[in-house]
Formats: sequence, C-alpha cells, structure tokens
Amino acid sequence: MASNIPSGLIAPLLAFDVESGGQFSSDNRAILLGHGLAAGALAVSGIALCGSVEEARYLAGRGSMLEAMFIRMRRNAAAQEIWLGRVDEATTAEARTITVGVVPAAGGQGVLQIAGESVAINIAAGDSANAVATALAAAINAYINPVTKISLPFTAAAATNVVTITARHKGVYASGIDVYIPVLDGANAFSGILTFAVSIAGAGTPDVSAVLAAMGDDPFEVVVSAFSDDANRTRLDDFHSNVSGRWSYLQQLYGHVFYPKSGTTATLATSALAKDSWHLTMIPLFSNGGMARPDYEFVAAVVGRIASFLDGGSDGRVSVNQSGLVVSDVIAPRDRDYWPEYPTRNSLLSNSVSTWFVDRSGDIAIDKIITQQQTTNGVPDSAMRDIQAIYQTTYSLKYLRSQLASEHSNKAAVDDNPGNLPTLITAKDVRATLVNSMVELSLRGVLEVSAAVLDAIVVTRNADNPARFDIGLDMDRVNPADIFAGLARVFAQV
Repeated sequence: MASNIPSGLIAPLLAFDVESGGQFSSDNRAILLGHGLAAGALAVSGIALCGSVEEARYLAGRGSMLEAMFIRMRRNAAAQEIWLGRVDEATTAEARTITVGVVPAAGGQGVLQIAGESVAINIAAGDSANAVATALAAAINAYINPVTKISLPFTAAAATNVVTITARHKGVYASGIDVYIPVLDGANAFSGILTFAVSIAGAGTPDVSAVLAAMGDDPFEVVVSAFSDDANRTRLDDFHSNVSGRWSYLQQLYGHVFYPKSGTTATLATSALAKDSWHLTMIPLFSNGGMARPDYEFVAAVVGRIASFLDGGSDGRVSVNQSGLVVSDVIAPRDRDYWPEYPTRNSLLSNSVSTWFVDRSGDIAIDKIITQQQTTNGVPDSAMRDIQAIYQTTYSLKYLRSQLASEHSNKAAVDDNPGNLPTLITAKDVRATLVNSMVELSLRGVLEVSAAVLDAIVVTRNADNPARFDIGLDMDRVNPADIFAGLARVFAQV
C-alpha cells in the first residue's frame, strides 16, 4: 500500500510511492582512545574519523599516542573504519637522561632501540661524548620509520654529554616505554657507554569521560583504550552497561572495550578477576620480559588483527577460531622465558585474561581473545566469555531489529487480521519474522537453529499494553573450534 498517497483523491493520477524494501547492513566502527598533541587539529575531548597515516598525523600530531595507535591498527586492519578520540593529558611528563660515557676511539655505529624502533647514528673516530649526545638527540627528533611512518614517543635535547628525552604526553603511562641497547650482529658502539636514569617521573592518570560523552549516540562497536587504570576501566564498563549504557534497551548501540595491561602473570590475573564484566577485554603484556612496543601500540595492533573477524556476520567469520593469526608490527619479549607456553596461557584464560603466543618465526600470534565475564548473579557463567559471543550477539540483535523494522514498522497491533490488511500485524506475524530471521542467521553461520530453538520463540501481546508485543527467544550461538582432543592408537601390526 502506498502510505504517502492519500485515499480520497478524485482527479486522475498514475503514481508510485517509493520506499526501501529493507537491506540489512552491519557496521563495525572502531575508535581509539588516547592522547593527541596540541599541534594536531583534533581538539581535546573531540572525536574524528581518520582514514590514513597522514590524516592521523594532521589530527593528533606527529609522534602522538593516537598517531601510533592508528598506524598499528591500520597495519593489521587495512579496511577498518577507524575514529580517533583525544583524551586530555594528566599532570607531569616523564623525562629520562641518557649520559654518554667514554666513546670508542675508533667510532662505529651506535643503535638505540626506543619503543621497538631502532635509532642509529654513525660515530666518527675521535668524536667526543658531547658530539655523540648531540647527534643522538637529533636522530631521535628526526626519526620516522620509512615503512610504517611512525615516529618516536619522546622528544630529545642534548647538553654536555647528556641527552634528555621527554615523553610527548603527560602521565604515568610513559614509565612503561622501553629504551634498550640491542645486541647487533656486529659491534654496537653504544654498548657500555650509555647510562640511563629517570630525571622526572611521569605523574597522573587521564579521564576518558569527556571523550565518551563526545561519542554521543554514534555507534562504535570496537573501543580500544590506551588506559587500564581502575577508574577508567570502570568508566568504560559503565558506559557499555546493560542497564543504562550502550547495551541497554534505551540505547541499543552495543560495543566492546579492549585495553592493555602490563604485569606479571599473577598481577594480570588479579586485575582481571577484580572486574567481572563481559564488556571488557584485557590484552596482556609481561612487564619483566622486555616488551619493546608500548602497551597502547600493542593493543591497537592485536585488536586490528581480529577486527575483520568481529565484523564477519554475513559469512560466519564472526564465529570462527582466531588462533594463529599473526599480528603485524609487534615484537616478542626479548626474554624467551616470557614467551607464554600452554600452561601459562591456559591459566591466564581461566582467570579472564586474553592470550597470545610466539610462533616458530618469533612472531606474536593470537591465541584466544576473551572477555572478563566470570559470573552472572553470583553464579559461574561463561556464555559471554568468548569474544565471538559479543559480536555474534551484536550482529544477531542488529539483524533481528532490522527485519522487525523492515516488515512491521508503521503497523497496528491486533489479535486477528481476517481481512489480511497490510496495515495490521498479529503476534503470529511477528513470530514468523523472527523464525525466518533466526533461520537466516543460522545460514550465515552466526547462530545454531534447531527445531527446539524455533519452537521456543514466543510472541504475545502485553496484557497491560495492547500496543506492545513481548518476545522471548533463545539464541544458540555457533562456537569457535578451539580444541581438538583425540586418541591415537599405535599397533605393531594390524
């Protein structure tokens, strides 16, 4: 029926009203929450869509946390829609000193690794310590990786044999940025001549609240936060709450939070268990193992690697096992004792911590990404533990809502429709839409649908509000094939 063409027309007319027949489309937008620089165009507490490294540099500033996070995610997710959210900084920027001692008389090449990036200078025979310090400071400031286009998280200044490097942002986060003299195939002229010290400790933690407010009613299914302190973790969890947040009936925007955490196996597990929530995912780093990449770059890279799977509702990718996906641009711990073996990974997963491993090539690969769900109403519950469950549920709910809206918007509710009028719907009509939608979701590899599941779909008109349909349906999600456990029988002769 043409809803926009009145029924009382008399003059001759041949016309068609045009409306959409409905075509479901699922978005999977990511937003990175981190610091930008004053030189960037993005205002404090602002958000902006970002399409390229050049645009990230324009918005957040060269060498900023947000630029680095964007680069690491884009390198792992070439087609992902990425937004930046600039979080205001804390109180004090960390500063460290690098004192140059006795320079090798013959000179040589000196290489210093900062945040996993190698800064190299050539030292001429007879160069003084002050000349080396000056050259090193200049190299740090000028550094841009020619492949990834990433810059360093410090600025540098030289004075009398000493290089002072200052974090580009204020806060305690910078204490975890790695500075290391690597062992080279040949001699490293910096070996034994550089002394490191912290001259000013970074202080303060930021507050993500203003950026969360700036997100408004825009959907962001993937939220990557650089900040793992308890206060911000609680803010992010509340923002996505089932009661009044993005997962509530009031908003239905959904989304999930990923954040990095550095520590020992014990401290990581303790921290994860302290926050029982399926809206949060901890990506771990081992603080004593020599992790080269900053934690905010690490989490952006890992989440970028699985982003295309989280969005794969139309072809079943959202349901699949993610183990073995190699993450680009991250570096395994220098200490092989911190390459997590199976017992360690199994223990971490049992305590709500996601896991990765190091493969034969020395590359970091996904093991299993999980949420921090532990209980529901005080009872152990793992239904929403797999990260697949979050995005299967998101896709399914979006699809069901889309089909209901497409078929039943602008209708009137009745118990029976004897005239089969297109303007009227019954509980039976709504149930038919849900049954067909559930079957379609099973064909897409998102849900499993049995006769029992379909029989359990219930639609009734509300006794107190006849304009309302109450729906009950079970969603049996497809499970990732994580474990193959077999028995091999060996015979001398059969």
